[in-house]
Amino acid sequence: MVVTSAPGKVILLGEHAVVFGRPAIALAIGLRSRCRAQIIDDHIGSVDRIGVQHGSYISTAIHCSWDGGPLDIEIQSQLPSGSGLGSSAAVTVATLGAIASLKGEFDEETIARQAFEVESVVQGRASPIDTSVSAHGKGIFISSERGSDLLWHISKDTRNWYIHDCEVPDMTLVVGFTGNKAPTGPLVAKVKRYVDHTRFAREIIDEIGDITLEGLQRMRSGDVEGLGRLMNRNHGLLAILGVCTPPLQKLVDAALPHSYGAKLTGAGGGGSMIALTDAPEKVAEAIKGRGGIPFIVGTGVEGVKVEE
Repeated sequence: MVVTSAPGKVILLGEHAVVFGRPAIALAIGLRSRCRAQIIDDHIGSVDRIGVQHGSYISTAIHCSWDGGPLDIEIQSQLPSGSGLGSSAAVTVATLGAIASLKGEFDEETIARQAFEVESVVQGRASPIDTSVSAHGKGIFISSERGSDLLWHISKDTRNWYIHDCEVPDMTLVVGFTGNKAPTGPLVAKVKRYVDHTRFAREIIDEIGDITLEGLQRMRSGDVEGLGRLMNRNHGLLAILGVCTPPLQKLVDAALPHSYGAKLTGAGGGGSMIALTDAPEKVAEAIKGRGGIPFIVGTGVEGVKVEE
């Protein structure tokens, strides 16, 4: 029997713009999914213990990476489903990590590539952001161009992603989950229609890309105040694109008085926001007071790993 775990994620800067080839920064967070796996004699078990959606990811991961005897798989996750925190990626990466460990072939890059393929099969169209940061941990910078600190290059159809290691200073984030689940696909399609038909939206996408590049430099220099200001700008642009909702905005507004910066994270439309702060308890209390579910998380989190 093996037990593996993989982290969830937040997108610090660049969501939606990354769909159009602009860069994005994603950070692993200290909420994890764990997978216990063992080879058994008579059945495949427990793929339905966390619901149909995640069951599809688990069964696809098994189909794509395992050719041995029947497996018993049990998943435990600290990540709320549909929260924009990469729950499906963490479950997929943890499952593939457990299978790789059973085979004696545990390798971070291979797991990341397999997890992207699993999400592509289940979702129909995916990006490697969530699965790559869950496999690698810490932080990643994803771009359409090769740069320094390259981890791996992933291509699909005509799309190309260069995944880079991203140096992350010691920071504290507070995640605020609205409790509202929002499917990513319709929101991405909504923004695409806006960008396809208006020059103004295209300029917003370009500006988000510029903010992300500046944010990378701020992170490297440890300038959390400057990074917070960029988060605020990024959030304002996402709101103009129409992906912020009143419940998300309420949580952002609640967090700002005690934060360097705050913004929605992920696709928007519900889901979660994040705040960069030195007063996490105050921010968590403010988010809770506005009806949100707070999680205090740190940075520098390990990627997929075999538990002791």
